Amino acid sequence: MTKITLYGHPDSGHACKVALALALAGIAHETVFVDIWSAPETRPADFLAASPLAQVPALVIDGETMTQSGAILLEIAQRWQVLGGESPAGIRRGAELLMWEANRIGMCLPQLIESRRPGGELFPEGAIDWLTGRYEADRDNFDRLLGAEPFFHGDAPGIGDCAIWGYVQWLDKAGVAPSEAMAGWVGRMRALPQMRPRGDDWFPS
Repeated sequence: MTKITLYGHPDSGHACKVALALALAGIAHETVFVDIWSAPETRPADFLAASPLAQVPALVIDGETMTQSGAILLEIAQRWQVLGGESPAGIRRGAELLMWEANRIGMCLPQLIESRRPGGELFPEGAIDWLTGRYEADRDNFDRLLGAEPFFHGDAPGIGDCAIWGYVQWLDKAGVAPSEAMAGWVGRMRALPQMRPRGDDWFPS
């Protein structure tokens, strides 16, 4: 039987992406909490051995470790042929969305969240205005990429939806507003039966 372990933390949008994909795909796994607010050297030894940068998420499948949420999502889709991995077109769509998320909306939102976190990083003058303007452009492109479909992969969510969910779930923490289309998508994502309340299992949140 395949043994799968996910190392993560509920405050990490990147870890939430992978946890959601595993839940949507119905892939049995264990989750191991890693305190991302502690000094890296204090984190569990098995996690540090699996993740050379001491970052979450790390996914271990039968002793083989994968890091970086986008790479993990593509592996899940292709290995199990789920969440867009059922066809070359689905994989291509997922890869395009993953690259857009990582370079655009998934870059500005975490920084805006961090800027508002008590005790968080201090940003230079003008940085917050720049990040907010970037988000507003990304919000418009979110609407274009979603189009008239309920999810980015069509009738059902795929790895692209998982990636975009990672930080769009926390717009309120970032202090920004959704578009109407974005708010509708967030509502549909939250209504998925695989979405569990944040608690002891903490994924997805």
